[in-house]
Amino acid sequence: MDTVQLIEGFAEFARQKNIDRPTMIRILEDVFRTMIRKKYETDDNFDIIINADKGDLEIWRFREIVDDNSEDIWDHDKISLTEAQKIEPDFEIGEEVAEEIKLEHFGRRAVMTARQTLIQKVKDLEKDYLFQKYKDLVGEVIVGEVYQTLSRETLLIDAEGNELSLPRNEMISKDRFRKGDTARAIVHRVEMVNGNPKIIMSRTSPLFMERLFENEVPEVFDGLITIRRVVREPGERAKVAVESYDDRIDPVGACVGMKGSRIHAIVRELQNENIDVINFTDNLDLYIARALSPAKIQSIKVEEEEKRVSVYLKPDQVSLAIGKGGQNIKLASRLVGYEIDVFRELDEFEEEDVDLNEFADELEDWIIDELKRVGLDTAKQVLELSVEELERRTDLEQETIGDILDVLKKEFEES
Repeated sequence: MDTVQLIEGFAEFARQKNIDRPTMIRILEDVFRTMIRKKYETDDNFDIIINADKGDLEIWRFREIVDDNSEDIWDHDKISLTEAQKIEPDFEIGEEVAEEIKLEHFGRRAVMTARQTLIQKVKDLEKDYLFQKYKDLVGEVIVGEVYQTLSRETLLIDAEGNELSLPRNEMISKDRFRKGDTARAIVHRVEMVNGNPKIIMSRTSPLFMERLFENEVPEVFDGLITIRRVVREPGERAKVAVESYDDRIDPVGACVGMKGSRIHAIVRELQNENIDVINFTDNLDLYIARALSPAKIQSIKVEEEEKRVSVYLKPDQVSLAIGKGGQNIKLASRLVGYEIDVFRELDEFEEEDVDLNEFADELEDWIIDELKRVGLDTAKQVLELSVEELERRTDLEQETIGDILDVLKKEFEES
């Protein structure tokens, strides 16, 4: 392989990899200087001239001429008069010899090694460039095309053909991607694995939802509305606390949009994740009440040292506060930064009530089952109805109903 082929081949390869000209020249010079050091032990007295466009390479070795009997004759930057005059007969002691070293002088194996080293250096540079590029993009949304779905991850490619990894645990449970689909995700982190950059994407990160709000809500993008906190059960439910620095802007209304137009786009992207947008406030009691929406709170007791909050609600509000699978209260706790405990706040009537199962010793099981079948679960609920109404609703006889009422009334008379 001659010099022109080596330089031009490398230059073309470097251009394909988008390596700029100064970097390309630096790589070439580094490789050739390595070749020189291997053969001559030092490259201090060598100059390298490269013209990447024409494929030209010149390597010049500079040495000072000394007397044949000089002690310095073995120095790397010295040459004996006799040797110098073989190059040019007119040379004299004290002059400098500039000798051009041809690439072939290094041997075929060294040239082949140089070629492989050049290609490897470009690949390493490309890896470093990719790592740094995506490290700077951590927290930003990237759109990629799905090209392979595996059991543990889905692989995407970006606009430049770089591979992105979307692990299963960073995907929403309802995500179903096929080859060729377009997928949006946030750059979660970038790692070096066996010398190769691995770009980890995420669709479950709270930051992904925050970026989606920035894309869909101009006021958030412009900084007029700030997202104070996002907590998620990805694909199921989320709570977003927002705050406006402009009193004329309703942050919740702006994020939801006219008839939900803005938030619907985010909900669709997140596989119909139910999103509660609440107005942030420094008033902790009010913030907790908003976080537990749609439940209506009666009273709150805050224990600052233990970071716990006791919330009291009417019985019909408890299930709303807890939510399906405990999602609402879990998200509310994470949103406000306090562990929330929910308690029923019963009125006098409900405090005196007794579940019908408590009368199992005095009433037969089939009687209790019949009363519960028509929605009567407590003693007070039964006592509120007349004998005629109980007879109409149930399959019980009037005499049996009378016995039931006597047992239930006796319970309250004793208390």
